Amino acid sequence: MRKDRLGDKRPGELLKEAGLKKGMVFADIGCGPGFFSMAASRVVGEKGIVYAVDTQEEMIAELKKRIAEKNILPLKSEENSVPVDGAAVDFALLAYVLHETEVKGVFLKEAKRILKDGGTLLVIDWEKIVEDHGPPFEERIFREDAAALLKEAGFTVKTVSSLNPSHYLIKAEK
Repeated sequence: MRKDRLGDKRPGELLKEAGLKKGMVFADIGCGPGFFSMAASRVVGEKGIVYAVDTQEEMIAELKKRIAEKNILPLKSEENSVPVDGAAVDFALLAYVLHETEVKGVFLKEAKRILKDGGTLLVIDWEKIVEDHGPPFEERIFREDAAALLKEAGFTVKTVSSLNPSHYLIKAEK
C-alpha cells in the first residue's frame, strides 16, 4: 500500500488514534501483504495478537515472507467466513475491502461475530468519486451508504470522517 493513501498519517498512528492499544487482539480482515498488520503488531505489543486475514493465498504467502513479528498470525479465509473464534477480537479493520465484497451485509455480520461486545470496527475505503487511481467509480460506496450498511449489520456508527480527498474512515462499535 502506498503511504499517500494515508496522507500524512502513519498506519500505527492512525490505529492508535482509532483506539488500538497494547495487549489488544486485532484482526486485519483483507490484510493484503500486511501493511496495517505489521503496524498493528507494534501497537499491540508482544502480549497482543494480530490476526492477518485474507482470501488470497498469494497475499498470505507474501505476508509470511515479510513478517518477523511473532504476534502476527496469517490466516487464509473465505470472504464470509473468518477463521477466528466469536467474540475474540477487540479491534477489527476493513481497509479498502468493503467495496470489493459481494454480499456486504453478510460480510459485515461476520466481522461483527468475531468482535467482543464493545469492540471497534474501523472501515477505511474509497470516496465515491471519479479518480485516475483506485477502483472504478461503479465499485465504490458512498460513505453514507457504508455507514447505513454498518447500522443494518448491527453496529453503532461512532464517527464518519475524511482521511484524505480519496478515502473516508468510519469508526463503529459492536
